[in-house]
Amino acid sequence: FATTKAPRGYRPFYISHYGRHGARSNWGEAQYNALIDILKAAKEDGLLTASGDSLLNEVIQVNATHNGMNGRLTRMGCEEHSKIAGRMYARFKKVFKRKGTSVRAISSIVPRCIVSMTAFTGNLKALDPKMDISWDCGETYQKYISNDPTEEVWKEVRRIRDSIDATYRPDTVQVMNLLFNDPVAAKKHVKNVERFERYIFEAGVVTDAFEMRPILRFLPFDAIYKWFELSNIYLYLGQCNSKELGHLRMPLYDPLVNDIVTKADEAIANGKLAADLRFGHDYPALALVSYLGLEGVGDRMTAEEARSNWFAPFNVPFAVNLQMVFYRNKKGDVLVKFLFNEKET
Repeated sequence: FATTKAPRGYRPFYISHYGRHGARSNWGEAQYNALIDILKAAKEDGLLTASGDSLLNEVIQVNATHNGMNGRLTRMGCEEHSKIAGRMYARFKKVFKRKGTSVRAISSIVPRCIVSMTAFTGNLKALDPKMDISWDCGETYQKYISNDPTEEVWKEVRRIRDSIDATYRPDTVQVMNLLFNDPVAAKKHVKNVERFERYIFEAGVVTDAFEMRPILRFLPFDAIYKWFELSNIYLYLGQCNSKELGHLRMPLYDPLVNDIVTKADEAIANGKLAADLRFGHDYPALALVSYLGLEGVGDRMTAEEARSNWFAPFNVPFAVNLQMVFYRNKKGDVLVKFLFNEKET
């Protein structure tokens, strides 16, 4: 990543961080089983094409890998955090090498966040066995590290999302022709084609996290785009500083921002803290960068503007992270550099 050189006389001394957990399984077991049942029944009737048979085998593999564990961190998720930690250490080694300093790590109480924290700090320890690190999680931290929108916000988000959903009429013929040798006879098993496509989509969105072949290849583009857009607008309106709902969403993140400021003040005052590391979720990560107004991801838009100008996969991937790097000169003047997904912003 490109790094702008600090002004003369300034040295990094502290990092304040918020990171989402890494790649995880989804909440799709019921949908996986429903899709498997449909495809198995069609296979017994001799209705599956070669593509239909491939889809069946791949969804069975997804379900087996899911193994009944919703939101479980995957091997890729562990590697993501381990590698981010390695790059942070290499990039800001002077922060961690100061004598007498310590690192604090706190996590959401959700297991995938705790395991992400373990992978991240485990690599820091491997790189510097003498590093003083403390770990913690609990309900008090949870109140600000993972704060969901109010029902008032969600109600309006769903209303806008549903109004967009009503404008879509995705192709249902293509998927039936691809997966079944007799699409008419297959309707005995596929009672609702749009719901069937949704099952395929839910199985497909997790295959990258499982390091498997992309199941989304079995869907027509307009079906993929429909589910992407509905998820995209749901995230933007529910979590970001939208013109419609930002005034309701942003104040909920005063506690997290206050934690960042309070701990930064402590680090500046005592000089004994190298880093504060926080491990949470996509919702608070988006709300935080929106609260701070980070360029691009934190832009304030209407729902209609966001539909073509804001894209969740780029803005809030697994392991999305904000690093605020503090620099100081001999006079005690402090500057801060913002890194979003390790890129200067």
